[in-house]
Amino acid sequence: MSPQPQAAVGAPLSRVDGRLKVTGKATYAAEHDIKGVVHAVIVDSTIGRGRITGIDTRAALAQPGVIKVISHLNAPRLAYRGTENDWPDSKQLRIFQDDKVLFRGQPVAVVVATTLEAAEHAAHLVKVRYDAEKTSTDMATAPAGEPVNYARGDADKAYESAAVQVDATYQQARAHHNAMEPHATIARWDGDQLTLWDKTQWPMGTQKDVAAVFGIPNDSVRVISPFVGGGFGNAIRAWPHIAIAAVAARETGRPVKLVLSRRQLYFGVGYRPSYEYRVRLGSDRRGRVSAMVQHLKSETSTYENFIEGVLNTGQMVYNAPHVRQDHRTVPLDVNTPIWMRGPGYATAAFAIESAMDELAHELDIDPIELRRHNEPEEDPSNGLPFSTRRLRECYTVGAREFGWNRRDPKPRSTRDGDWLIGTGMAVGTYDVIRNGAQARVRLNADGTALIQSATSDMGPGTYTSQSQVAADALGLTMRNVTFQLGDSTMPTAPPHGGSQTMINIGSAVQDGCDKVRKQAIKLAVEDKDSPLYGVDAEDIVVRAGRLHVSDNPARGETYRQLLTRNNRTHLEVLGSWTPGQARHSMYTYGAIFAEVAVDASLGLVRVRRMLGVFDAGRIISPKLADSQALGGMVGGIGAALLEHTVTDHRDGRIVNANLADYMVPVNADIPDLRGIFLDGGEDLEADPIGVKGLGEIVYIGVAPAIANAVFHATGRRVRELPITAEALL
Repeated sequence: MSPQPQAAVGAPLSRVDGRLKVTGKATYAAEHDIKGVVHAVIVDSTIGRGRITGIDTRAALAQPGVIKVISHLNAPRLAYRGTENDWPDSKQLRIFQDDKVLFRGQPVAVVVATTLEAAEHAAHLVKVRYDAEKTSTDMATAPAGEPVNYARGDADKAYESAAVQVDATYQQARAHHNAMEPHATIARWDGDQLTLWDKTQWPMGTQKDVAAVFGIPNDSVRVISPFVGGGFGNAIRAWPHIAIAAVAARETGRPVKLVLSRRQLYFGVGYRPSYEYRVRLGSDRRGRVSAMVQHLKSETSTYENFIEGVLNTGQMVYNAPHVRQDHRTVPLDVNTPIWMRGPGYATAAFAIESAMDELAHELDIDPIELRRHNEPEEDPSNGLPFSTRRLRECYTVGAREFGWNRRDPKPRSTRDGDWLIGTGMAVGTYDVIRNGAQARVRLNADGTALIQSATSDMGPGTYTSQSQVAADALGLTMRNVTFQLGDSTMPTAPPHGGSQTMINIGSAVQDGCDKVRKQAIKLAVEDKDSPLYGVDAEDIVVRAGRLHVSDNPARGETYRQLLTRNNRTHLEVLGSWTPGQARHSMYTYGAIFAEVAVDASLGLVRVRRMLGVFDAGRIISPKLADSQALGGMVGGIGAALLEHTVTDHRDGRIVNANLADYMVPVNADIPDLRGIFLDGGEDLEADPIGVKGLGEIVYIGVAPAIANAVFHATGRRVRELPITAEALL
């Protein structure tokens, strides 16, 4: 069979939606022009726990333009039936269904008015009385729940008998996603049909969750989300404000727009929970790790138990024969956490990779060599062979390109004036998530193609990368391919998160486009008027919209000629991919190298340069991949040095619920960054197109690489993120 030419995949192409975004023509959730729309503003609770004893709406309702104020006193009873999307565990927050307050900032009412200004003003005039109870928001003083456990071997005995031991506890502060676009929803009812223009990373998930809230069929809800202005995980779930907008629209009989304020994003949607992570490592004098014991605590809400894949890394990243883990969540009077970039794996990497660095220092072994000593040949957690695992190559390439051999291993040994210079490295891993998907492919008689799937694009470039796969599979140029997404009426797609979109949607797109191309070839070889009549179908390829014999390009015809002659307006199929049972352990891998400078007098930390080397499967779009790498490193710098949420434990108020006080990296914080993706890494065990996903792995390992570099620079080990000047003084 002649291989189909590859012209788009692997080429450093610019984003197909780039012009729309830079000219302001891309339409985000709150920007859709819906006739007759009115505005809603949520009234938040001002206590951390208790009951509502009264709500006075008279002043608010007296304001010009105010249409309605809705609370538990006059809201409709909602179904809240269970759905397959009931994750995290337990019961989601039921809006306006009773007088209970479960956390500070919980929606207790919503004001609907003809203008945003009127709604905002009236919301401030709503007076809510409470019977407040003692609030519990401090994980250090609250009781933990039952643990999730994992064990192999006898880790405690192996640790106690180890020649060298490391016992350290690492802490990570709560972090918020803080995407550019705030969460927003426009809701409109047309009879029993609800349309939502929403910021979501999963249109079909939002559709199902909102249908469950109202007790209506899934197909009675349509979710539209063509563009998402950043998500990082917290737009995967349907948060309470979406149901509030829909309730307000139904109760007023008007389309309703609801946009969360920047302050409300800190308690209206999820966040990365805070963690306490104790690691005990035992090894021999040569650096062979025999035991890993890990004890974790993380915060969750009282009404849902949020658990993410934080234990996976410790089970498979190193070849320790004896491992024991327990993870306890701590229910607090807070809103529910959710996944954030590198969920679970980034948290685990900070603790494990810092502990490995401490062990390397204790043993006086190079940190890379320690990791090489403990590389497994198969997945130690399940005995499966790795589909690919090229961490050794990541180490070799990274050390060479970063100049690791110039490193003086002694801490606090290198200076540049007042600055202490240090280098560090860390490993990142992330699993390959395979859920399957569908994509509708339509090849038109004019030689253009339309591909649709109900996925999303929060920034990694889904429009572009899927168009590249489709262009090559159909043998078209990129300008003749249109990929559409962000509509729950399109074919089934999983969440746009967990680095799974390219794997699942891309495989479905490949399948659909292959089928359409083969339909066209079959039509040609059976058409007596075609120059390809009678040719073996296996010998035909398509390039630039023209079907031809692979070794005789002059013999062929275009899609346009073929379909027009056969009176076909189009060819169409539903492409799909369903993953089979995994026979291999499938992960992406990365080695992160960082150089920092620490002011010897002030304790200020500056990242000077960073390199990431990744084993991430086949790279569909090098330009997008490079963008992902840079963005992941920027986010990791934020996690390492800046980002943390401050809570007033007296009443649960988030003190720094704004972008002035919650620090994120800016241009001045970002040094020379570089990402390298290993060539020839396609993973056909993972999926038909050999990809693994990029969005998570480029973030995981950044924070511990920086923390390890800070230790190398200063000789002081900081075990809490973010690393502050106070910790170094």
